Amino acid sequence: MSSIKKSIIKDILVKANRVRKRAPVWVFSKTNRKVRNSPKSNRNWRRSNIF
Repeated sequence: MSSIKKSIIKDILVKANRVRKRAPVWVFSKTNRKVRNSPKSNRNWRRSNIF
């Protein structure tokens, strides 16, 4: 992938990276550790495409 990207594409990639993170600690305690990840965090860079 090229290093020079349009700002719109950068925003989309940044949002996808942010969504992939784990759920906050207070969610663990509130749900007795039933919820560990956010719903969209199981995306893999090889299996699914953002665009």
